[in-house]
Amino acid sequence: MEIATILIAMLMTGAVGGVLAGLLGVGGGIVIVPVLEAALAIVGVDPSVRMHIAVATSLATIIPTSISSARAHYRRDAIDFTVIRFWAPWITLGAVVGVVISANVSGDFLSAVFAVVAFTVAAKMMLPLDDTNLADDVPRGVFGLLIPVGIGSISTLMGIGGGTLSVTAMTLSSKPIHLAVGTSSLFGLVIAIPATAGYILSGWGNSLLPAASAGYVNLVGFGVIATATVFFAPLGARIAHALPRRRLSALFGVFLLIVGLRMAYRTLA
Repeated sequence: MEIATILIAMLMTGAVGGVLAGLLGVGGGIVIVPVLEAALAIVGVDPSVRMHIAVATSLATIIPTSISSARAHYRRDAIDFTVIRFWAPWITLGAVVGVVISANVSGDFLSAVFAVVAFTVAAKMMLPLDDTNLADDVPRGVFGLLIPVGIGSISTLMGIGGGTLSVTAMTLSSKPIHLAVGTSSLFGLVIAIPATAGYILSGWGNSLLPAASAGYVNLVGFGVIATATVFFAPLGARIAHALPRRRLSALFGVFLLIVGLRMAYRTLA
């Protein structure tokens, strides 16, 4: 019964994550990480590796999810390839930095990072700041490079596809919310591939990991969640393009606030 419950939870997590991937461009990881961490606690996985497993498995599922979501947004001409070409190499570098950091910190540290970023972005998205921009376009120069490096590293520590941060960065740089969501769906792939490989290597041989694990990536969770997210991502993309800009931003913010509260509780409990 316990295994059946976990499988059902993973299936539902994948379905919700897939819809959110297409709807908000967040790769689904912002849902998958807290739910999978709670599921691992139920089956008795050691607390010192639970968050690492949740983050790594989430990143692995983002690979097929991002492909599915990006294809749906591409058909609607909602991907800015100028930003993709400029940010992609630096986001990849940031993902590598994130893996190195994660291999040397505790699960509570990862939870704290998750909560702080979720609260910060939620405040920006919930407030009526749609017309408040910090730049007329995506910044260039040294500062412009620090943004994608930060997106890649922090997203890797959180186990998300980068949408939480890249959507915020792009909307603050005068990009329309729908274009930002579509573009961020492709960044999920840029982050997830190197980050997943890094988590597999850094967790390889850890005796505390449950069965069916490749490093920190749990293969059962990956199979169930990835299948569901790929199936449901196009539905989220259709919903996104049917919603007004303000409602989409507010929805994003409310959801991040809820998730941030959950991860803050996990850190302080």
